[in-house]
Amino acid sequence: MSERVLVTGVGGYVAMHVTAGLLNQGYEVLGTVRSSARADAVKAAMSSSAWVDKLSFVELDLLRDGGWSDAMEGCDYVMHIASPFFLAEPRDENDMIKPAVEGTIRVLSAAKRAGVKRAVVTSSVVAMTSGLPNGRYGVDAWSDVGANIGAYAKSKTLAERAAWDCVAGGSMELVVINPGFILGPPLGSSADGQSVSMISDLIAGKMPMIPDVAMSMVDVRDVAQLHVAALQVADAAGRRFVAASEEPVAMAKLASVLKAAGYSKVPSRKAPNFAIKLMSLFDREAKGMLPQLGVRISYDTRQTRDILQWQETPLEKTFVDMAKAISK
Repeated sequence: MSERVLVTGVGGYVAMHVTAGLLNQGYEVLGTVRSSARADAVKAAMSSSAWVDKLSFVELDLLRDGGWSDAMEGCDYVMHIASPFFLAEPRDENDMIKPAVEGTIRVLSAAKRAGVKRAVVTSSVVAMTSGLPNGRYGVDAWSDVGANIGAYAKSKTLAERAAWDCVAGGSMELVVINPGFILGPPLGSSADGQSVSMISDLIAGKMPMIPDVAMSMVDVRDVAQLHVAALQVADAAGRRFVAASEEPVAMAKLASVLKAAGYSKVPSRKAPNFAIKLMSLFDREAKGMLPQLGVRISYDTRQTRDILQWQETPLEKTFVDMAKAISK
């Protein structure tokens, strides 16, 4: 009998890749969706990449208790991937923080009650280094939620803290994956996600200039492989894993790779920092970039390579594969 995995937010950019990886390794997957009307589109998007006969769906809401305990019955593992992410800074930070934190507690609490063996939670490097000085950091780092780090970074930090608190003293194992900025080809033609929108705008010439921002990045296919490994590797239990390039990659580098690949509408000019700061007064996406201006953080990924056997995809391939996929 196949082992059963509950995947939250199964229709998301990352979750679809993770689910395809699980299905291809013989797992049975129960995916949560906010609306059952989305189920057929998700299954169709994955059908060319995975054997979808073992994929089923359940309609659940991260902000409501109803249905979570029933859904967990018979599940061996949980992949909690769903979490709100917008490039634009929300008017009220709790619009992002509340579902991230409450949803994490709700999912893991239901999993514990059902006797789930191991949970894998998708966090982010922004839960590790936001608000910290430029430098090199490893898995012991935590973001400073008292600093002006933005709603998304705060939501991911508080949600991950809540996850570790929730499993403390219990028998359910927890593994956390902390990705950098996730890029790479989406599954299906109607994929959403902020990184998909950003690259789409970039290759369409809708971004007049490139912000002077550098971030550690990672291929979505690598993130999916690491999630599956986190479920399977015994030594992964109780650990955080950085899934990001060791050195930050400038947005200008991403743009230059795409331009060299023939995407002629990609801009070459850099936006000066003062322009981003000025725009932030009336543009919430620009405001969301402010915590990243001038930040240069690198990461120690040895634990990910040693324990999960990660061999990262070259980011140049990631950028071009993504552009090809969304410009079809």
